[in-house]
Amino acid sequence: MNLRGIGMTSERTRKRLIERLFEKGIRDPRVLECFNRVPRHIFVDEALGHKAYEDTAVPIGYAQTLSQPYIVARMTELVLSARHHERVLEIGTGSGFQTAVLCQVVEEVFSVERIAPLQQKARERLRHLKVYNARLKLDDGFLGWPDEGPFDVIIGTAAPEFPPEELINQLIPDGGRLILPLGGDVQHLTIIEREGDDIHTQQIEPVRFVPMLSGVQREL
Repeated sequence: MNLRGIGMTSERTRKRLIERLFEKGIRDPRVLECFNRVPRHIFVDEALGHKAYEDTAVPIGYAQTLSQPYIVARMTELVLSARHHERVLEIGTGSGFQTAVLCQVVEEVFSVERIAPLQQKARERLRHLKVYNARLKLDDGFLGWPDEGPFDVIIGTAAPEFPPEELINQLIPDGGRLILPLGGDVQHLTIIEREGDDIHTQQIEPVRFVPMLSGVQREL
């Protein structure tokens, strides 16, 4: 899959973003290369295109945001550092940018979104970029995707207050990893790993995400 040369944004602009990510501690060259290959500006509304390569979150409608590049890169590094990371479930497709990044570095991505208009836009963007190793589903993210599990890694792009048990149950038992923000007013990016019947939890760093909500929104 080759996404080079797509879009109107200059190579210099993307290079500056990659340099900022490196300065903030992103070191995996596979992750940095994703930000050179995936044109972030097509995942935001045209009016906000000037913010696409700033290290900041961007609103995408429906009270949702496209996470800042550093967070996308950090979470992708955590995916790749898992013992197994061939099959990844994403909770919260959103704009589709994190989905597109993951598709560059893992074999299969399954992504669940609860807001139908966002999912449709994400599907169109991924199709435009010829991203073929992602499968999308409209559903309640708390339920995961049990018919396709278990997964090596599950990544959440919205914050529940507590780890959803249904998601933990869909991890592979030998090193399956759940990566998501946890908390309410105070949130931390958190890793939860499954080793048989044992669950190990590690806080990574403070973050701020929209809350994870139940239900499916099919229209405006």
